Amino acid sequence: MERRFSTEQLLAAQGGAFGMKAAIFDVDGVLTDGRIYIGEQGEVFKAFSTLDGHGLKLLQTAGIEPIVITGRDAPAVRRRIQDLGLRHALFGIKDKLAAAEPLLASLGLAWSQVAAMGDDWPDLPLLARAGLAIAPPGAHAEVLALAGYVTRAHAGYGAAREACDLLLTAAGHYQRLLSEHLQTLDGR
Repeated sequence: MERRFSTEQLLAAQGGAFGMKAAIFDVDGVLTDGRIYIGEQGEVFKAFSTLDGHGLKLLQTAGIEPIVITGRDAPAVRRRIQDLGLRHALFGIKDKLAAAEPLLASLGLAWSQVAAMGDDWPDLPLLARAGLAIAPPGAHAEVLALAGYVTRAHAGYGAAREACDLLLTAAGHYQRLLSEHLQTLDGR
């Protein structure tokens, strides 16, 4: 069953080019619930949603480039990005805008072709420039005020997947991808 988004939400996700070409995601507070677990030896533990991970892979399959830009550089995050096979990730970034602009230029993308999902002040410069700003419901008030779409799902519990589904639906890829997943490997 296809997700339901309002006409206004779909139009915002389409942007001027009938579908975003890339989507930038923060990690802590977007792909995770924002909590950081630190063990006795200083190791960092994070929990990621498999729903979010599959959504990022679906975006990539549909030609919408998922980009991760995170302020922290943790082995757990690097491992998750590697496991998902994402091509573009920037770690330990203090100035996310300064890092994003050359990456988008190298991909030949304008901000109007990019969605961005964040939850706190370091994400504001990206959200302010993006064609569509997305936030999870637990985001800081300044982020929520800027967001064109606030997910129903919470960060780390499918919020990024909901954003991916919106972008896939707006670009006309959702139903095709779903139909392909309903097929068995032997074509039935």
